[in-house]
Amino acid sequence: VSLAADPAVISPQDPTLLIGSSLVATCTVSPDFHLKAEDLYWTLNGRRLPAASYTTLGPTTLSVALARLNGSKQQSGDNLVCHSRDGGILAGSCLYVGLPPEKPVNITCWSKNMKDLTCKWAPGTEGETFLHTNYTLKYKLRWYGRDNTCQEYHTAGHYSCHIPKDLALFTPYEIWVEASNRLGVAVSDVVMLDILDVVTTDPPSDVHVSRVGDLEDQLSVRWSSPPALKDFLFQAKYQIQYRVEDSSEWKVVDNVGNQTSCRLAGLRPGTVYFVQVRCNPFGIYGSKKSGIWSDWSNPTAASTPRSERAAGGCDPKGGEQNTTLRRELKQFFGWVKKHAYGCSNLGIKLYDQWRVWLQKSHKTRNQVGKEP
Repeated sequence: VSLAADPAVISPQDPTLLIGSSLVATCTVSPDFHLKAEDLYWTLNGRRLPAASYTTLGPTTLSVALARLNGSKQQSGDNLVCHSRDGGILAGSCLYVGLPPEKPVNITCWSKNMKDLTCKWAPGTEGETFLHTNYTLKYKLRWYGRDNTCQEYHTAGHYSCHIPKDLALFTPYEIWVEASNRLGVAVSDVVMLDILDVVTTDPPSDVHVSRVGDLEDQLSVRWSSPPALKDFLFQAKYQIQYRVEDSSEWKVVDNVGNQTSCRLAGLRPGTVYFVQVRCNPFGIYGSKKSGIWSDWSNPTAASTPRSERAAGGCDPKGGEQNTTLRRELKQFFGWVKKHAYGCSNLGIKLYDQWRVWLQKSHKTRNQVGKEP
């Protein structure tokens, strides 16, 4: 016997087993170590196993019976160890106990500015927590070409992969995910997609938020369309969300369409607002599918003008509101006669100018009233 011989041998060595399986393992000591079966004991993950589960199979061989095994506590396997009476380690074996992988599901993919492709998926449920499972994303052009394997994993979360280049447009891809562990392989359904149908872009750039003259309840928002797509034939729709400085609740403006400016109305005077914009490119080169929303732009802040009207007091009752409305309409139409020439000038801008004039006249009256 060689001097380098192991003190003992465990059989089976590093087995892989289904949850609920039973196992009989044996520890046979090398004759050079002059140990008998009665000098041995077993531990599993550091816990001594009961002597009632042992069987002496020969002068230097002791077996242990494990019934109804639970899933491995660690993905590196559970440690089954054969010890000598003094606690010395004679041999060890890893038990891999779990389930075959389940079929990966919910594959979703997106392309940033039509230059790459990122896909993510959801794993199966049970086996993932017991045995280490490898995931491989594969793809190929639908009608021809060989299988390709994605290389850059975990780029958009644990179950994701990024294909950085060499992608074809105008040809559908087949995409699928293979899950494998020590007990088997499971393959997802195949997803078919065209890069043009899953385009997302960078958030809109150059977002500017500014006051609308002296109007105390409005802000104007302007932005630029995504620069990375400027050379492509596409449409875009936009969403705006905004919130008050001391609130975490965003309000969404959903009906912006494809314009690159919008006015927020009904805001609180003298208040700081944070505004964000996002973009959904669609109809790229005639694609019939809607694109994918970009991330939100970085928040841009602006404040509405402070109200000059006296604070406090009660809201006017319904009758008083009607009287105020009639009076303001009369003022508006009187002002229009002086300042508007023809119907073509009757628009929102004219109304805004009148609102500014009205606020200034309120301010002047208040100041005059304060003088002795």
